Amino acid sequence: MNELFQFNTLTIIALLLFFYGGTFWISTRIGKKQENADGYMTAGNKVGFGISAASMTATWIWASSMYASATSGYTYGISGPIHYGLWGALMILFIYPFGKRIRKVAPRAHTLAEVMFARHGRSSQLMLAGSNVVGSVISLMSNFIAGGVLISLLSPFNFIQGVIIVASGVLLYTLWSGFRASVLTDFIQVIAMLGAVAVLIPVIFFAADFPTMFESGAANLTPQQSNFFSSDAFMNQGAPYIAAVLAYAIGNQTIAQRLFAVRKDLIKPTFITATVGYGAMVIGVGMLGVMALYLGVDPLGGDPNNLVPQMAAEYLSPVLLAVFFIMIIGALSSTADSDLAALSSIVMTDMYGQSVGKDKADPKLMLTIGRLTMVAASAIAVVFASMQLNILDLLVFVGALWGALVFPVIASFYWKKVTNAAFTVAVIAALVVFLPVRFSLVSMDGGVGLIVDVLAIVGVGVVLGLMAFGFFGLKPALIIAAVATLGVAPFAFGTLHTYATLSGSLVAYSVSTIVCAAMSWRSKVNFDFSQIQKSVGDFDDRDDDSNRAEVMA
Repeated sequence: MNELFQFNTLTIIALLLFFYGGTFWISTRIGKKQENADGYMTAGNKVGFGISAASMTATWIWASSMYASATSGYTYGISGPIHYGLWGALMILFIYPFGKRIRKVAPRAHTLAEVMFARHGRSSQLMLAGSNVVGSVISLMSNFIAGGVLISLLSPFNFIQGVIIVASGVLLYTLWSGFRASVLTDFIQVIAMLGAVAVLIPVIFFAADFPTMFESGAANLTPQQSNFFSSDAFMNQGAPYIAAVLAYAIGNQTIAQRLFAVRKDLIKPTFITATVGYGAMVIGVGMLGVMALYLGVDPLGGDPNNLVPQMAAEYLSPVLLAVFFIMIIGALSSTADSDLAALSSIVMTDMYGQSVGKDKADPKLMLTIGRLTMVAASAIAVVFASMQLNILDLLVFVGALWGALVFPVIASFYWKKVTNAAFTVAVIAALVVFLPVRFSLVSMDGGVGLIVDVLAIVGVGVVLGLMAFGFFGLKPALIIAAVATLGVAPFAFGTLHTYATLSGSLVAYSVSTIVCAAMSWRSKVNFDFSQIQKSVGDFDDRDDDSNRAEVMA
């Protein structure tokens, strides 16, 4: 492939000013002279369908997901983007039944950790808040890295300059209006991204001589890559993502924040629409990786993350390449601004608000803390991004931490007998088992491997049972969990431990479930869920701007 096309300095500055200047202008239109602390975190809990669905979609469509979907297509062939995008989309879908329960129990909450504090106490809150902070910082850093790489590939600016430009641009329009700015700019960004994908992918498809290349380039694929039902793709890409579906949905504060922001009666249509939007866009972009595979393209520098900009630079005209550039910048910025809003909410609520008490919190100080959090988080993410740490390893660790939290968190919203000790011990035990399995710290030969297989098989039942529980209730969930466990056992026993990523995630689920259930079963606790609503609510009783709230609806 020839050397990549690059924009000159003036053009790239004009494009960045167009995007970040435009989003900043939008944020100034919704700014307030007297900001409300609760509005800064959840927009008054009354965001409407269109903006909320678009924001949920935009938040989950980050640059890394586009690059990873294309990498999956390039690695696993035609089924790769399906295994990436479909399960990613289901992360959004499977949370909505639990979301309705969470909003019923805590209608005015700001974070899940805040609810866990009311339900259990400090240690459960710190575990959930800590995992949210680590996950959001990693996500923020990942998006800054993606922005730095994109700008350095398509312009004379270097990587560090690109990282600083993206960080400054996102902070510029998010700082003053917080979550409200995030969701409103998300709406504009997702409309632009969906429109761009609808145009750019077909243009590249025909410019690269498809569908003829499906025949002439078929020799570039292995039998597994050309098989839509590839077992290689399912075991290495699809199955680990199925296991991660609930973990990312429960553990990510960006989803929880939108759950608390949308009107209660609009939770279901919002989440279903976001599921469809995310799946269509990410699977569509992932097809660039499949096309690259048929074309025999070698990733620039051996890095598959370069495939998407490579394909765009090779087959798009300069005008459409500029549209592509804005699309990717929009995707990474929409997730980065969500991460900043999520981090500020956690610090405002779980570190400051809960430490002084709901009725004693100073709203003005709270807002200052939230804004300083955004500045500090951006600075930390820029420093980590410049070090180019191994993001995948960090994401795997956070994903497992979230997997260990799923059953204790969900059970805490339905089962009155779950205790703080059961929650805490279950999460710690799950992590203790997960780490050696995922990172192969001990030999999996002999009995150890078989024990891991048993726990992972139980984990399959836990994952599918929890998914069923959200939609159908306890009895069908138990039946599905039992059938899944017994059905998988003959095929998985003796082999599942050889897939470290998959078995690591599954043991995190199973161990946390077994420990939490065993410790809670004989507990005499009979928690009254109505207590949560009394202790979780607004921090700021100053008048909100009802007219602005109507705009959000």
